[in-house]
Amino acid sequence: MNIIHYAVNHRSHTMAAKKLIYPAADRNKDPILSVLKRYIQPGTNQTLLEISSGTGQHVAHFAPHFPQVTFYPSEYDPKLLDSIAAYANGYSNIKSPIRIDITTDYRSWGNGIFKPNSLEYIYNANMIHISPYQCTIGLFNNANQLLKPNGLLITYGPYAFDGQITPQSNVDFNESLKLQDPSWGLRDVTVLKKLAEENNIRLIEIVDMPANNKTIIWKKCAHSIHK
Repeated sequence: MNIIHYAVNHRSHTMAAKKLIYPAADRNKDPILSVLKRYIQPGTNQTLLEISSGTGQHVAHFAPHFPQVTFYPSEYDPKLLDSIAAYANGYSNIKSPIRIDITTDYRSWGNGIFKPNSLEYIYNANMIHISPYQCTIGLFNNANQLLKPNGLLITYGPYAFDGQITPQSNVDFNESLKLQDPSWGLRDVTVLKKLAEENNIRLIEIVDMPANNKTIIWKKCAHSIHK
């Protein structure tokens, strides 16, 4: 083996070693991809910001299916950034991951790389219920600022509806979350719809997913919905 082959193999093994694996992300990546294929449009020069990328499994799975889209992965937990970078390695349409605190204004993210009304898509999986509600507020506030008119916010996870959580497995999951942190828990879609409308965003579709989860499609209105 010459020095070039050694360096390439060493880098490959090093990147692979940094890849963390969340079993749930492997299970749900294909069902979520099937929804994204319905909503991500053909064309060129589109941008998707992923909030709370976790390990990076999702962005690496999605990016090859949408070469027309530039993906920006992000994460609040700095310990996950190396894993995201390892998954993104080799994909020309995935940017380097950046650390984002969703409760802060987007202008402070990544040295101001994001501009108002500049994104076609924001994607967020399994954050809303595993974070304080302030994070959900920040998600919708920043989506309103960053999405182009008719841009989409796509969220995934378990939800409550009209004050009810079903089935029992989701009730148990909600209780376990609150034992870990009282500020966590399944959010009610009725409450989220109100928050969305306060930010000029409407709920478009709720898609049933495996394991009692939902993918929810939200659209930023082209004109103000407030009279």
